[in-house]
Amino acid sequence: MKPEKRGLSVWQLTMLALGTVVGGSFFLGSSIAIRAAGPSVLLAYVIGGVLVYFILSALSEMTVANPVSGSFRTYTEQAFGRGAGFTVGWVYWTGLVLAMSSEATAVSILVCGWFPQLPLALLGAGIIVSVTLLNLLGAERLSKLESGLAAFKLLAIAAFIVIAVCIIAGIGTRGSTGAVGLNVLRDQNWIPGGIRGIAGSMLMVMFTYAGFEVLGLAASDTANPAVTIPKAIGYTIFLLVGLYLAAITVLFLLIPPSLVSEQISPFVSALSLYGLGWTGTVMNIVLVSAILSTMLASVFGLGRMLRSLAQEGHTPAWMRDHTDIPYRGILVSGGAMLLALGLGLLLPQGVYLFLVSSGGFSLLFAYCLIMASHYRLRKQHGGPLTQQAGMRGFPYTSWFSIGCLMAVLASMPLIPGQGGGLVAGIMFVVLFIGVYALGSRFRKPAEESSKRRLLRNPSAGSIGSGYAQAEMSEDWSESENKK
Repeated sequence: MKPEKRGLSVWQLTMLALGTVVGGSFFLGSSIAIRAAGPSVLLAYVIGGVLVYFILSALSEMTVANPVSGSFRTYTEQAFGRGAGFTVGWVYWTGLVLAMSSEATAVSILVCGWFPQLPLALLGAGIIVSVTLLNLLGAERLSKLESGLAAFKLLAIAAFIVIAVCIIAGIGTRGSTGAVGLNVLRDQNWIPGGIRGIAGSMLMVMFTYAGFEVLGLAASDTANPAVTIPKAIGYTIFLLVGLYLAAITVLFLLIPPSLVSEQISPFVSALSLYGLGWTGTVMNIVLVSAILSTMLASVFGLGRMLRSLAQEGHTPAWMRDHTDIPYRGILVSGGAMLLALGLGLLLPQGVYLFLVSSGGFSLLFAYCLIMASHYRLRKQHGGPLTQQAGMRGFPYTSWFSIGCLMAVLASMPLIPGQGGGLVAGIMFVVLFIGVYALGSRFRKPAEESSKRRLLRNPSAGSIGSGYAQAEMSEDWSESENKK
């Protein structure tokens, strides 16, 4: 008798999600949001947390009803057809590959600061190869490493909060004897940029939350998704929002937003004011581990996304995996990251940054389609997709979430350097819609011929797995509608 698949536990899933989410965008990129909105960025983090809750609730409901490795890509295909599933899958994969290649460059620059004799290109390639090979070990082994890295990042945030509280309370401080606590905010404008500042900060805030969708992509690696996925989502939201809000709150009690620099981590800037300049070195170590952790979890998701695309016939046949670990999807994703790293070294910097900034668009685009797919599937079903009550406040929370996400996408030009990301992201959407349309034009006659041949002689062959998967998806939707 074949042993039952053990799968990822609730804690392993939670740490995998946190490993993806908590990265350089929070430890360093949050300074951009702080400069844009000042103390009112706390409101942006609350709004971002609410959006994450609704998106994950929708994803959880669809995942429990149909736990597949393709996650939101598969649900988009079920809701809006094969073209939509093809487009969101490839846009997400391409954007994340480009984003992770830039992360490899960022880690290389940090490490080169300690070992200047190492070539940047060789170091970046070594990091990508290492992250790819570690993913080949499988979900359970990877989750142990990811749990350790994620715990290190969370402990770093918790340590900052504890140190900040000690400084505010006057325990063990030295160096500057300036204002501490509420005195820091006494003469500050709480909403320096107005509504525009909050709107402009929302993009960076959502980036600090981005990556949680890996929970859906990991559904096929769990033994009991109906239990583990909702629990992991609850823990992820509680830890993320709680730690983020606590860290940003005490940060504003230590340093005025005007002293925050976009080139230095705001946490380092705050602690340096109070004689803790050594935190710069510690933060660089945290940044390296945070980015490596994000890359590990992202390649995990990239491999499973590519496997889902292959299973639906959206890739060449040789890319299909038939094992629990999507070896081919992982290796192809790693190879694509190496190619993107090479492009970063060969292309002019402006062109490469233009492409890389599309990574943020691809994530927000995927979140919009998660909400839209959930809305349509639930309308078709006539109620919650599971025996539980489903997402709270439906359909109003769906409209709210989609509206907010569209507004965040529209605000991309408000952040210097992100306007190009919006343009590049739209270009990728148009590109893949065109690729699918062109492919359908040549594929349809072949499928019709194959079906006619199969009807005449059933033993002559079988319909391609991609087409069969699409038919099964349609049957699933139709059967749900009849319930």
